[in-house]
Amino acid sequence: MKDKETNRERFIRIAESRTQKIIDMIELLGNCSNQYNYEYTQKDIDKMFSAIDTALKASKARFTTENSTKDNRFRF
Repeated sequence: MKDKETNRERFIRIAESRTQKIIDMIELLGNCSNQYNYEYTQKDIDKMFSAIDTALKASKARFTTENSTKDNRFRF
């Protein structure tokens, strides 16, 4: 009989898998840099990486803010 997985063990299993998937996708995105096969401008590159940076910062903030919740309610 298998012991119940702890929250820590589940985090490690899932976070490692998802992190590797993200790294793999970034490497695939890098394949688009081949100018023999693709045509792009510096503006395209800046826009693409700006979107990635924004998403990464938002995700990281969820780990560093208290309770990791979004609370968009107005308060004084």
